[in-house]
Amino acid sequence: MNAPLLWYFADPMCSWCWGFSPVIESMREIYGERMKIVLVLGGLRPGETAPMTAAGREDILHHWHQVHQRTGQPFRFESVLPEGFVYDTEPASRAVVSVGGLNPALVFPLFKAIQSAFYTEGRDVTRPGVLADLAAGLGVKAESFLAAFDSDEARAKTQAHFNQTRRAGVSGFPALILQQDAQLSPVCNGCQPLDAVCSAIKRHLPE
Repeated sequence: MNAPLLWYFADPMCSWCWGFSPVIESMREIYGERMKIVLVLGGLRPGETAPMTAAGREDILHHWHQVHQRTGQPFRFESVLPEGFVYDTEPASRAVVSVGGLNPALVFPLFKAIQSAFYTEGRDVTRPGVLADLAAGLGVKAESFLAAFDSDEARAKTQAHFNQTRRAGVSGFPALILQQDAQLSPVCNGCQPLDAVCSAIKRHLPE
């Protein structure tokens, strides 16, 4: 039997995924030597072109307050999601894919850096320059990042992530699916506490 895989379906601009961030970090520490944990970019709102409405902004901020209250994760609520903001999650996802092609060890760090920049600093992570700056903070040269980010290969790989999510039947984030050879076992759907996720894994994994 091959080592198990834990597929983590998430989006860097999904607030519940930000709420789940401490849990997935703990999961990587607890299970990192027993299984490979692989991030799949889910595609929350890829390709969105319409500017956010005032009602849409209020709805999203309502969700952010819910995530903050339930998980304790920090958020900036003032002066965020400005008028004209287009909530397109494809660029942020493509940034993670691009960095993965340059240095696979930076996939999770960039994912978290984008989340933190968006939710705690109010930065516009749909902009290539902002994403390049975040990658540079992890030691990736901005020129190298932007070349990868703007490539057809990165765009195709990002779409492949979105397609994998749909094929897996995942429609909400975060979600975890455990794979043991050909067997797929849902572990959690939605933002769950660490003990609940660990209990679900123990039901599927022999000690």
